[in-house]
Amino acid sequence: MIPEVKQEIIDLGDGRTITLETGKLAKQADGSVVVRMGDAMLLATVVSARNAKEGIDFLPLTVDYREKFAAAGRFPGGFFKREARPSDTEVLTMRLVDRVLRPLFPKDYHAETQVMIQLMSHDENVMPDALAGFAASACIQLSDIPFEYPISEVRVARVDGEFIINPSKAQLEKADIDMMVGASEDSVAMVEGEMHEISEEEMADAIKFAHEAIKVQCQAQVKLAEQVGKKEVREYDGEDEDEELEAKIHELAYDKCYAIAKEDTSKQERGEKFAEVKEECEALFTEEELEEKTDLVSKYFAKTQKEAVRNLILDENIRLDGRKPDEIRPIWCEVDYLPSTHGSSIFTRGETQALATVTLGTSKQANVIDLPTEQSEERFYLHYNFPPFSTGEARPIRGTSRREVGHGNLAQRALKNMIPEDCPYTVRVVSEVLESNGSSSMATVCAGTMSLMDAGVKLKKPVSGIAMGLITDGEKYAVLSDILGDEDHLGDMDFKVTGTEEGITACQMDIKIKGLSYEILEKALNQAKEGRIHILGKLTDTIAEPNATVKSHAPKMVSVVIPGDYIGALIGPGGKVIQELQKETNTEIVIEEVDEQGVVEILGTDQDGIDKVLAKIDSITFKPEKGEVYEVKVIKLLDFGAVVEYIEAPGNEVLLHISELAWERTDNVTDVVNMGDVFEVKYFGVDPRTRKEKVSRKALLPKPEGYKERAPRGRDNRDNKSRGDRKPRRD
Repeated sequence: MIPEVKQEIIDLGDGRTITLETGKLAKQADGSVVVRMGDAMLLATVVSARNAKEGIDFLPLTVDYREKFAAAGRFPGGFFKREARPSDTEVLTMRLVDRVLRPLFPKDYHAETQVMIQLMSHDENVMPDALAGFAASACIQLSDIPFEYPISEVRVARVDGEFIINPSKAQLEKADIDMMVGASEDSVAMVEGEMHEISEEEMADAIKFAHEAIKVQCQAQVKLAEQVGKKEVREYDGEDEDEELEAKIHELAYDKCYAIAKEDTSKQERGEKFAEVKEECEALFTEEELEEKTDLVSKYFAKTQKEAVRNLILDENIRLDGRKPDEIRPIWCEVDYLPSTHGSSIFTRGETQALATVTLGTSKQANVIDLPTEQSEERFYLHYNFPPFSTGEARPIRGTSRREVGHGNLAQRALKNMIPEDCPYTVRVVSEVLESNGSSSMATVCAGTMSLMDAGVKLKKPVSGIAMGLITDGEKYAVLSDILGDEDHLGDMDFKVTGTEEGITACQMDIKIKGLSYEILEKALNQAKEGRIHILGKLTDTIAEPNATVKSHAPKMVSVVIPGDYIGALIGPGGKVIQELQKETNTEIVIEEVDEQGVVEILGTDQDGIDKVLAKIDSITFKPEKGEVYEVKVIKLLDFGAVVEYIEAPGNEVLLHISELAWERTDNVTDVVNMGDVFEVKYFGVDPRTRKEKVSRKALLPKPEGYKERAPRGRDNRDNKSRGDRKPRRD
């Protein structure tokens, strides 16, 4: 049977369109849609179990995004020729989509749900991650899965002062704003991106521009669902409720939780006191009752605790640790803590601490990106590690989590545009979170800045970061600077902003409520700026500017450019020359051909070794100029001359013919020069008669008075006479 295909087309207003299509592919899924822009095509599907598993009290949502190599007509790299675990880029796209979708499922919907998005066809002029959120929401709208309202995501860039929706990669390379925005028709839910030191007002303008495009995409989803026939939302078993029990827990726990929240205690002490109140609540019931109601008791106690903490902030402007809403926790910093690293720093803010290290290397250490949609290298990258002990937990470590990938990417984007374009090194920053009570990614940015400066990397400007929060009851609100972990969990917004003194370099925002006004957003941005500048002052008090040089044990990097014709000579047969040179000088040498020239990177801790490599390169690439005078040294004696080596280019040899040693006739080379003698010669270029390079010692000596040119060596007068009288030839 021929499928009945339904479509909706969105005109972007500049000749580009986005098409939503359903009815042709993956019809056994609860919802499926194909999104097409240019030649890029994504298939999104959603499937949700009919019943929740017993004992599950959360939404087990999986968002999976994959880029198929076949979509770009490529084979997977490496030995294993099939797609394997997701790349960091795919993980970051999954997180972007998940963060917008998750809050829109009902809080009591606990059925296992899987959203799968795959790139089936790639277009070099389309960045598919900008379409993933749109595709995910559209397939949910076509299903009967309970979901509050459609959302979408777009990328907004600014090129030459003009905003562009879903730009191409080429346009993005020229942009000073690269931001992903997720929203519904009514409100913004997610923002993430990097910027070139833009103002708070410019960022707000970019978000507003993106939101207008999102409204159109949300309307297109509704229209497509109406074409297909909007399905009735499925029935599901929600959570059990007990209003009498809820009131009982609230009566016992609210005032006590409010008092604990007001005490200004540490995270651990506060947690212990809350746990004691919870035990009091549990003591209200017999063992049999508690066995039956333990989940409800925990749920209602958490709800009461959240209400108490939020009301304390809204009513009295007092936070869990006693701070005012715009107050920053105490900060202390240190650099050069680790003696053997190339750069290190500690940043501690309240109960959050990050230890950052810097490692410097050559282009061989660049992070290679090999994806269907991108093949490139990163010369600056940052890795973020969040071990369980940082929160006082003991749990298994099973590889790098999606959260670690996301937080590391945010910190990397915050810092990367401050790395100078002429930095010769590949730079790797690693942040180890040693304590965590909120905003560890922003602590990573601060520690990363100081460790780079400690390593001698010439940062354009130092960067700091701050996490902002929001508590609101719909009427009153409080914007919180430098939020705690509990404030993040209990609050309505988590807004991370990084930047220099001049402007914003990166941001990440998740909003958990509907209808956040731009007034509140702009207040949060301006309050974040004040906090960011305050923290920046603490960093520069610790290390005011990058160290003038790298550390003595850190590698020095020298980069030189040689003519492409000399690359082979420097490498040598089978790499013999370069390998022996590296071994002899204890350096690492990397050669890359760029625009028919050789870019040579020399990395070593010993300056003498680097100097020897430079001397060898000078020797190999040495090309004497006709008419110039050079100092040489005799390295071999022959019957017909001396082999001399240029002093400024050891290993570069030339024959000094016996006839060019002196004006007087020379029968034996040793009558004029001997092994090891150093003197000057004049370079005459290539002799057209012998096709060999010609140098002369005698050309620099005064010609004897009355000197008469003799016949060339090996010829006698009879030879000349037999050929007739002719003038002697002069060179």
